Amino acid sequence: MADWTSLKLAWEPRILSILRIMTGLLFLQHGLNKFFNFPPAATQRPYDLFTLAPGLAGILEVGGGILLVFGLFTRPAAFILSGEMAFAYFMAHAPRGFYPYNNGGSLAVLFCFVFLYLFVAGGGAWSLDRVLRRSGASTSGATARRAA
Repeated sequence: MADWTSLKLAWEPRILSILRIMTGLLFLQHGLNKFFNFPPAATQRPYDLFTLAPGLAGILEVGGGILLVFGLFTRPAAFILSGEMAFAYFMAHAPRGFYPYNNGGSLAVLFCFVFLYLFVAGGGAWSLDRVLRRSGASTSGATARRAA
């Protein structure tokens, strides 16, 4: 049986990728709802591009959600999305009350801190960032070997 350390080393990057993918998919549905009312919501606001919500928020949520699902530009996308969720919390939820449970902002706070974690931790083992980093390293390594 594997010890805890080897199990942790093997699965930590994979679980990070699963967290990133699931968070991206959940966040993507918020953007798709703003654009296409899918999944359908009872109180749907019509989409208007030149507004903060649903306009800019919808673009960030669809684009950022897709980037997170594929693990492409994970750190900058997560940083921007973390800021969006902090902004959304303080603009839309905090005026309704102090506690996130009471003001409906629990999900915004959770997304904000998960995105902040992804900004620090990166995309994990199953990300396009890692594939591109590996192919870039192998290309630069081959170039260095040829130059030597």
